[in-house]
Amino acid sequence: MGWFKRIKEGITTPSQEKREIPEGNWYKCPECNHVLTSLEHAQNYWVCPSCQHHERIGAGEYFALLFDEGKFRELAVNLTSGDPLEFVDTKKYTDRVKSSMEKTGLRDAIRCASGTIHGEKVVIAAMDFRFIGGSMGSVVGEKIARAIDYAIKNKCPFICISKSGGARMMEAGFSLMQMAKTSAKLTQLSNAGLPYISFLTDPTTGGVTASFAMLGDLNIAEPKALIGFAGPRVVKETIGKDLPEGFQRSEFVLEHGFLDLIVERKDLKDKLALIFKMLS
Repeated sequence: MGWFKRIKEGITTPSQEKREIPEGNWYKCPECNHVLTSLEHAQNYWVCPSCQHHERIGAGEYFALLFDEGKFRELAVNLTSGDPLEFVDTKKYTDRVKSSMEKTGLRDAIRCASGTIHGEKVVIAAMDFRFIGGSMGSVVGEKIARAIDYAIKNKCPFICISKSGGARMMEAGFSLMQMAKTSAKLTQLSNAGLPYISFLTDPTTGGVTASFAMLGDLNIAEPKALIGFAGPRVVKETIGKDLPEGFQRSEFVLEHGFLDLIVERKDLKDKLALIFKMLS
């Protein structure tokens, strides 16, 4: 057989034939358009090797990254949101929660678990943006509270990985109460002499930033994470001025004294282990 074949429109070689690429097998970086396989992307901790863009990942990925051998015991697994206000916007709140559960396989916007990091027992609470934008409702506040109680009981450090659009306004005042609730629980943790590491990822905004996310003994963040209360667009419209380059990104927030450290995802586990060793 020849190395080319004749078709109606002309001549084509095998290298010119369009090959179908199975959907989901490739990742294209939204920052630099670098393309690599999804497997390579996962093996690089979901970070672009070209520009170091840290893609958003969920609680499960952080647990696999941080806990020794990926082993952990999940806490307060079965908590789910109620509908105290019988809230309806474009759809019923109950329907929104149900569809988020089906889409993500999560019960709410946070998962909490205990395990070890380099042999040191820790409790980790990790938020997940896929569930209604990682919004903080009653379940998020209650799970953090129970995770802190578990850390106090077992005398181990507490880590919270924030990724949130803020308070879940479908629960209105019930959501805002979680700011005070989580802050009070962190005071109990501090009184017990146990460290709290707050790890802020993209994005950490609203009531989460205004409460537990900024109360760490150490506040650390991933590179270029959006961190603030109101978003840049709202701030710009409010003050009527252009914002500085990199406004509300991790590097900007670190420069202005609201963060202690920026840590790349690949270094996170070792850095946390070093911090715990220093604190102990």
